Amino acid sequence: MRKLTYFIATTVDGFIGAPDGDADFMYAYVDQEFLGHLIAEYPETIAAAGRAHLGLADVPPKRFDAVIMGRRTYEPGLKAGMTSPYGHFREQYVVSRSLAEAPAPDVRLISGDIAAEVRELKARDGLGIWLCGGADLAAQLADEIDEYVVKTYPVVAGTGMPMSRTGFGVRELELTGCTAFGGGQVVTAYTVKR
Repeated sequence: MRKLTYFIATTVDGFIGAPDGDADFMYAYVDQEFLGHLIAEYPETIAAAGRAHLGLADVPPKRFDAVIMGRRTYEPGLKAGMTSPYGHFREQYVVSRSLAEAPAPDVRLISGDIAAEVRELKARDGLGIWLCGGADLAAQLADEIDEYVVKTYPVVAGTGMPMSRTGFGVRELELTGCTAFGGGQVVTAYTVKR
């Protein structure tokens, strides 16, 4: 059974973006050491344009071969002309009720029962499924998430888009990994206790 992993970048105080969702300010904390870790451990999570620039175009996926993201997460790339930001994945899904048709042939839209769709994806053979974002989608899929990989950057935002918009509910996690970097970034991995 495939796992759904919420692999996300956040500030120390738990925000994945500004109040409008823009997370570009976090790029300032992606230094060479941290980028090297991402390339070595999560090469498929680098979007197609970045992969080409870094010489990773032919690097196979290591952990994930499917990605699911909300429309607001997908939209900045779409506005920049990237209709298929993760074309190197076997499957790309965008959750949207407002898009009438997929902007690229290899992008599939989901608008119905999102949790049921994800359960169906998890039952298929393959590598893991990356929940790319955002907060509303993470809330809708809270009971389907199997693990969290949180990239915490050394910055406090004060307010913004939270990691999840789930209402209060305790979900126990088991720490499975923690790596700290010289630039103050920390990557923590947790498995959901069931």
